[in-house]
Amino acid sequence: MDKNCFVCDRIELIKENKNPYFVKEMKTGYVVIGDYQFYKGYTLFICKEHKKELHELEPKFRKLFLEEMSEVAEAVYKAFKPNKLNYELLGNTVCHMHWHLIPRYKDDQKADTAIWVIDKSVRCSEKVKATPEQIQEYKKLLLKYLK
Repeated sequence: MDKNCFVCDRIELIKENKNPYFVKEMKTGYVVIGDYQFYKGYTLFICKEHKKELHELEPKFRKLFLEEMSEVAEAVYKAFKPNKLNYELLGNTVCHMHWHLIPRYKDDQKADTAIWVIDKSVRCSEKVKATPEQIQEYKKLLLKYLK
């Protein structure tokens, strides 16, 4: 863990049972609902290890991390029934690997572009902050499909 890492801080909250967005712990990571639900069902899969690149993971762990990410993605797809599911592992801002699993729908704003094209003040506004009710509903949906 890195004391200056936002994602490591969020993992600590999970371990302390203080992260309301936490859905499930897996062998290589944590499933969490996105804080903001501009894209209904937006979910993250956070790596347990503080690494910024896939190649930094031990090969066996890396393979399992990718397999588990695929399982989480499948659960998101089945739970939210999007038109398309986007997968992103960026790390340009936060250097702790975490997958963005983004359900995309036909009626999305700018549906043919990356989500980052939508201004952050819109994607992360209080109007789309996940409510406690949404969080519980989305957790229940995801857990239905997660092994």
